[in-house]
Amino acid sequence: MEQVHPLVSIIMGSDSDLPVMEEAARLLEEMHVTFEIKILSAHRTPELVKDHVSRLKDRGVRVVIAGAGGAAHLPGVIAAYTTLPVIGVPIKASISIDGWDSILSILQMPPGIPVATVGLNAARNAAILALQILSITDESYAQRLQQYRQNMKTKVVNANQKIKDLKYKYLID
Repeated sequence: MEQVHPLVSIIMGSDSDLPVMEEAARLLEEMHVTFEIKILSAHRTPELVKDHVSRLKDRGVRVVIAGAGGAAHLPGVIAAYTTLPVIGVPIKASISIDGWDSILSILQMPPGIPVATVGLNAARNAAILALQILSITDESYAQRLQQYRQNMKTKVVNANQKIKDLKYKYLID
């Protein structure tokens, strides 16, 4: 039996990040993308981060989604150990300064070690970006993303119809 490798590695610094990062996992699952989820701390387990990340490419991983709150060093540390694309998800943590510390820590990487950064707690967008990257070499992911966008469009169109059905006296269409 052929061993299946994850295409995406979802890594977070703490289990408190899991409720946010599960959004990425749910979308990847919906899109039939193999993935793994790990908790590795840039500060508390730096040697484990280095060991895990240095083996990602050999294991077939193509994209990393890394979530972190507070000082949010994890995405940058991961990017330092791999040439794979790293997508950072800033998380509003209990120790966070309204999430700005996380956003700026991930966004303001030094030259030469980029991390793509999505919005605060936007793990779902990170999964979409990972799918866009994977779709460069696999058209089936591009087709799934196109269907996903079509579904979003349908929801908006249907929502507008619900508004029209309210029949406000002074609503001008």
